[in-house]
Amino acid sequence: MARYRGPKQKIARRFKEPIFGPSKALERKPHPPGQHGRSRRRKESEYAIQLKEKQKAKYTYGVLEKQFRNVFEKAARKKGVTGENLLKFLESRLDNTVFRLGFARTRRQARQLVNHGHVTVNGAVLDIPSAMLRSGDIVGIRPKSRNLEVVRDATSTSRRSFPWLEVDRNLLQGKFLDMPNREDIPENIKEQLIVELYSK
Repeated sequence: MARYRGPKQKIARRFKEPIFGPSKALERKPHPPGQHGRSRRRKESEYAIQLKEKQKAKYTYGVLEKQFRNVFEKAARKKGVTGENLLKFLESRLDNTVFRLGFARTRRQARQLVNHGHVTVNGAVLDIPSAMLRSGDIVGIRPKSRNLEVVRDATSTSRRSFPWLEVDRNLLQGKFLDMPNREDIPENIKEQLIVELYSK
């Protein structure tokens, strides 16, 4: 599958955000990557700023260009603010929900758990990371997979909770209550810039 496999921290340094999880690389090298990273001072165009924001959202959620475009078009058709709808749809993906529930340390790890059939939705195995969840869906780790080292490691360190999710760490399952409100989504993404980019 065509996923980004390159150096993660170069991407994080480009956006000056720990989009792949906590890293000391941003502290050690707070400048953009590349030979001229330290000396780069040129002013970015409006288009460049908008494109950068879209790329940041894509890398953050691990979505390919065509997938991202499809989600945007779906968000544009739905009533409400397009930018907010976009983030809500991205947050309701199965791989993102597994990550938010604390069953994986990163979205990449969550995607792998889903791909390998370790995750169930409403009691049935679902191995499609991009599957959109609906209100009331129960997401869990298969009984056979609960002793996986990656799952035990993630659940022993993650204690963060989100208002649109209900989690039972003993049973390793959670409930997707409803689409999140924009103010509850912690990602530092200026979604209006993405809307402006696609509106051109």
